[in-house]
Amino acid sequence: MEGLEVMLKGLSIARRSHPEEPTYLLDVALQPTGLLAVSCSNFNIHLHNKDTLNLMGQYKGHSGPLCGVMFSHNSPDLLYSGSADGTVRGWDVRRPETEAAQVFKSESSHSYCSFDLSCSDMLLCAGTEQLNGEDSFLVFWDARKPGGGPLGVYSESHSDDITQVRFHPRDKDRLASGSTDGLVNVFDLSRGAEEEALLITCNSHSSAGSVCWTGAEYTQLLCLSLDEGLYLWDLGQVDTEEPLTVFSTSNSRSLTLLPDGGGVDYLVGGKWLEEAQKLLVVGGNNSGALHLMECDSRGLRLLRSLEGGHSSTVRCFAWDSLGEALITGGEDAQLLLWKPGGEELTTGKWESMKSESALRVKSRPHKKCGYQRMKNANIQ
Repeated sequence: MEGLEVMLKGLSIARRSHPEEPTYLLDVALQPTGLLAVSCSNFNIHLHNKDTLNLMGQYKGHSGPLCGVMFSHNSPDLLYSGSADGTVRGWDVRRPETEAAQVFKSESSHSYCSFDLSCSDMLLCAGTEQLNGEDSFLVFWDARKPGGGPLGVYSESHSDDITQVRFHPRDKDRLASGSTDGLVNVFDLSRGAEEEALLITCNSHSSAGSVCWTGAEYTQLLCLSLDEGLYLWDLGQVDTEEPLTVFSTSNSRSLTLLPDGGGVDYLVGGKWLEEAQKLLVVGGNNSGALHLMECDSRGLRLLRSLEGGHSSTVRCFAWDSLGEALITGGEDAQLLLWKPGGEELTTGKWESMKSESALRVKSRPHKKCGYQRMKNANIQ
């Protein structure tokens, strides 16, 4: 842990973006070759230089709230975005301000609240909002065939909004999904039909917000609930008598994490740091302070607090492993770059440009309990 603590201890503000309008920054994706993509609450996507944070361009193709942005794994000039407008779009970042190069759709009634791309770049998956008070779908496309119809859907495994879908970083057929029904499902898509593909269902006992793969071999899952719960499961224990839960708390706000005896107001997300072999969890306070924590079987432990940057809630972050830098964005419309030894050219905390959000954050009671191990647990 000492190495990670030393690395984080050196972080300070190196650059700060200069927002032109009050908009929430919701998600950020890092391109290895030098760009940052940021999704905004006004449905636009901004492109920034990752070292200077200068605005390099934007896209305005979506007509509904965005549910994320990500770069292709093997074609870094291709950026994907998903939206409640019922589309997943692919953008050529070499041509800012242009129309989407790719558009993926399904039924006109589908509104997406999550999406992801497999590590092979072959398969796209999007999770829908609940339809007709009961149905929600995982929709799949062949990412190599933009404009083509879906390969198929899974419709039985969730009963509410599918808030997160995450492909495994190394296994192209392994997919995790989380929902406001409280369930986190793991599928092996190589098995085809939904019933056979479902490997295991874990219960967050709340509305699952974000899910990420973690651990040395990415055999663990981190789930953050919409009411600030945290659940860390080890799927490597599925075929053993050992418990799946590594650590859990139904309310991270109740934990004493800070030197003054206080805690965090919210959790932003988690990220497995490959070089340090540690799970980084980012939380914050409503004043804009950030808290970088490590999470394992012993729980959450504070590594470093970052203050003087944001003036309101932080919504997203990205870790630049090459530069050992942290990028954060939030409801104050600011994008910040934290680097070892960073020294901001213009010091002083910016005033918030926080606007009224049109986004809905829902917390519904879970509808199933426990977890299920499927004995006969692939989109073909």
